[in-house]
Amino acid sequence: MKASEAARGGIGAQAADLGRVASEPDVRRGHRALDFFSLTKPRLNLLVLLTTLGGLYIASPDGVPIALAVHTMLGTALVAGGAAALNQVWERDTDGLMRRTRRRPLPSRRLQATESTWFGVVLCVAGLIELVVAVNVTAAWVAAVTLISYVLFYTPLKTRSSLSTLVGAVPGALPPVIGWAAAAGSITLPAVVLFGIVFFWQMPHFLAIAWMHRDDYARAGIPLLPVLEPDGRKTGRQALQYALALGPVSLMPVLVGIAGPPYAAAAVLLWAVMMRATVRFARVRSTEHARSLFLYSIAYLALLWTALVVDRLWL
Repeated sequence: MKASEAARGGIGAQAADLGRVASEPDVRRGHRALDFFSLTKPRLNLLVLLTTLGGLYIASPDGVPIALAVHTMLGTALVAGGAAALNQVWERDTDGLMRRTRRRPLPSRRLQATESTWFGVVLCVAGLIELVVAVNVTAAWVAAVTLISYVLFYTPLKTRSSLSTLVGAVPGALPPVIGWAAAAGSITLPAVVLFGIVFFWQMPHFLAIAWMHRDDYARAGIPLLPVLEPDGRKTGRQALQYALALGPVSLMPVLVGIAGPPYAAAAVLLWAVMMRATVRFARVRSTEHARSLFLYSIAYLALLWTALVVDRLWL
């Protein structure tokens, strides 16, 4: 009986081992798929897609054809995801020096630079083709400018100058222009206003992030303003200046005819809270106040965009 039980136990163990061996390739494939997906920075690019969708509907208050919305969002998502992947290829060494990024697929060597580069290029090309063929050339051109300015200008400048934050705000503010161009077929003054809102919004948002992670950026040799000027006075002052400018810019949709009094009231209220969070950070440059500004800035843009879309559809 004991020999028989041992034999059965051995067979069972072998079967379990074979099962584990058989499942390992599937597990690895699943992990690799998730790693490639993480290269696209899905959480960051969700905001890109939301502002793109907002631009699309603000440009077309009478309604957007479902097919146009789907193709615009798909093409933008592909370009944005490809740009994020190429950005991570470029920054893989500095990412490996920072606590918050060292577990990304490239610095942790779960993916290789060559395959990640090809992945990014294929996504970008596919996205641009999608926009050219299924949307229009103007939207594709704006997406191409977004891609080039993000990957070829902002990314290499990040390790050379604190001005990278300002440069990076340009591609960050272009997604609503992609949406506007998709619906309108051209870039007009309202599209420039949408760009301006997101551009000025980004600066307090980015400066709050830079302050929260200043030690990480210093470790990686990235010369952002909080690294170059540790007491944070200039960081707070710049955040305050851009937040102040955001107020009148956020009211310009009323002047160019794409919003009315309900939006203006919401914009003023949201800006007042934004100013309160920014003033607190500028006066006391603490991680807690920086985090509060960062979190509110996300809520601010989402609520402002919602107010603008709702007001526009009801005009």
